[in-house]
Amino acid sequence: MENKTPQLSELSEKVLLGMRIAIKKLVETSAANNESLIVGDENGNPISVPAKDLLNTVKNYETHA
Repeated sequence: MENKTPQLSELSEKVLLGMRIAIKKLVETSAANNESLIVGDENGNPISVPAKDLLNTVKNYETHA
């Protein structure tokens, strides 16, 4: 029987990279439009944050897998 763990790991990395790219694009677009995004605080409670404040957080999302 074939070991599927490497395939699942590769798929997981691809999915996570795609999510990072999408989140980065969302934050950049929202920041350009002077919008806020809803994120969870350290306790999981929703808070509204200006997208411009999140730009630093996502600036390297595409390059880190």
